[in-house]
This record gives sequence, structure tokens and C-alpha cells, in this order.
Amino acid sequence: MKITRIGSASGVAIVAAVALAACGSASNASSSPSTSGGGAPAGTASAAAAGNCFSGNLNAEGSTAQQNAILQAISAYQSKCSGAKISYNGTGSGAGITSFIAKQVDFAGSDSELSPAKGEPAKASAACGSTALDIPMVTGPIAISYNLKGVSKLNLTPTLIAQLFSGKITKWNDPAIAAANPGVTLPDESVSVFFRSDSSGTTDNFTNYMHTVDPTDWVAPHAKSWTGKVGQGKAKTAGVAAAVKATPGGIGYVEWSYALQNQLPMASVNGVALTAESAGKAVAAAQIIGTGNDLSLKLDYKTTAPGAYPIILVTYEIVCSKYSNASTGTAVKDFLSYMASPTFQNTLESVGSAPLPPSIQAKVVASLNTIS
Repeated sequence: MKITRIGSASGVAIVAAVALAACGSASNASSSPSTSGGGAPAGTASAAAAGNCFSGNLNAEGSTAQQNAILQAISAYQSKCSGAKISYNGTGSGAGITSFIAKQVDFAGSDSELSPAKGEPAKASAACGSTALDIPMVTGPIAISYNLKGVSKLNLTPTLIAQLFSGKITKWNDPAIAAANPGVTLPDESVSVFFRSDSSGTTDNFTNYMHTVDPTDWVAPHAKSWTGKVGQGKAKTAGVAAAVKATPGGIGYVEWSYALQNQLPMASVNGVALTAESAGKAVAAAQIIGTGNDLSLKLDYKTTAPGAYPIILVTYEIVCSKYSNASTGTAVKDFLSYMASPTFQNTLESVGSAPLPPSIQAKVVASLNTIS
């Protein structure tokens, strides 16, 4: 079958949902979409930038932080590759990894890399029959959204964030918050904390941020399940965003795209507002700690880079380095190469995400080209 190339994704509307493929669940070890052969050699700029078309089914699930981004990528890809049937179910990072290990999906989306402490790399590699890889794909800034009548701008320090979410600050007009917001009239209103009730990479990253910058006020190490002592749990990011929006005095951590969709105000951190540029500066300060073609990143939550917004996550695609069915590997590589291309990465701001820095994009493309 002749390979076609994907053009620009600009102007493509975000789809609200992607239907599950009619042929049922795919396995990362055994699903078999048919792919076209030929095309530009692996590693060439044209192949990475445009992406190859495959025909068949590709199933994935996981991170809700990247859901808007990946649905946009699917819509754009399928508009040019009519034979590709791709589904993505935003069930949360923990559920996505569980399904990948159970061979129920071809790749998983996760807001944090596979956890050695939980034995996830070994389990995922066993499911693959080859080394499982963490491939960063989307920068997902985490917004601190709040609901305070008459307060359109709010600045928080790392310590204030840890104290609010740990329950050490219970009133919005607390003197410590007032000191960080001169000239702002803060209401005499109770703080209502909302958190993710499901296993979440966003929770993992957010609690890691608090524990890193203020281990005195946020004592517990990071985890995908909430370990705080106050607040109300809500299912998925959409549930947290809806609860904050409906609750005077509410505060929660949500992916940037959901804050934008729900028109929720977002706090600055140490005077730095959340933008694609400020989030990108924080990612640029990250270090690659994975080995070989694994691109796990260590984020620097204490970065002092000027204008960097520090509360970020990077969503990973969890993939097999070698699939037992080569056509599945080619399909995964083709679609994810499109997502990693500048053609798509440059559209991410429109859905409340941010592109990877060019230096990391190049490493992602090189890693994807080794998938078979």
C-alpha cells in the first residue's frame, strides 16, 4: 500500500471523544494493524515531520492531562490517514499503565514515568517481551485554580501552596497570603481543597513538587494517590475542575487545558504566571535520567530560571521497544512520530499544553525511530 504523508494540523477542531475501534481491545504484545511499507528512511527529517500513515486499529489509554492533546492529534492524523482507527480512553495514568501491563492496549499515556519502586518497568517489559520505554511527548502545566469572588489575580509562593493543600492555612484572608498579594482584598472565606480521587500522574507530580520545595509542610513523599489529610476527592481532572468552579473558596490542581476550558482563574507562582513559554522554560531545565532509548526526565521544581513556571508535568507514552507483531510497532511509531513532530507540537498551546523543547523533541524522534 502506498504511504501518504500528514500535512499541517493547524485549524483542526478538537474532538470531544474518539470512538473505540470496533474490533475490540488491542494488546501491546499481539495486536495487528496493517501498515504500509516503504517511505522515507527512518531518522530522516521528512519522515519525522510528516509521519507515515498506517491502516488498522491502535488502542491506548491513560493520562487525562494529555487527553485534549492526543484527541487533537488523533483527529488530525485520521483526517489524512483514513485507514487508521485510533482510540484513546482518558482513564488516568495508573489505569493506563495497568492496562498496558495487562496487554489490553498498544501504548499507555502517563503523567509520570514507570515507577521502579512499584516494579513497573520490569512488569511492562515482561508484557512487551522487550524493554518498555518512557517517551516524553507533551508538556502539561499544572494550574493552581481557585474560586474567589472579586480576586482575578492571585500570587502564591511554594510554601503557601503546600500549606493550603496540607490544611495548615484554612482561611483565604490569612496574613501569609495577604503578604504575598499586596493591594488585593482577600475574602474572609474558608479554603476548600479538592484533589483527584483516582490514581493520577498529575497527583504524583503535584505532590512531588510540594514535597520537593517544602518538605516541612508537605511531609509525605510523592504518590499517584492523594496522601493529604484535608479536602474532597473528585474523579479525574474534570471532576476537580467542576468542583472548584462550583465552590466559593475552592482550590485545586488541574491540568492547564481544563482550567482554560472551565474559565478558572489560575494563581501565579512567585510572581510567574502560567503560559506555554513559562512552562517550556521549566522543561528546558529538566535532565534526562533514562538510559538508552528510555527518556525519563527529572524535573527541576526548584529551578531559578528567569520566567519559569515550576509546576509542570511531562506526559509520557509508555511503549514497547520491540512489539511481537511488527505491524503494531510500526503503527505506534508512525502515530507517535507525528505527535512528536514540530507540525503537531506547535499546535499544543491551543489545547492548553506546551511543546517539548527542541532539544528533547530531537531525542524523542530518535528514540521512536528505534521501535519495531
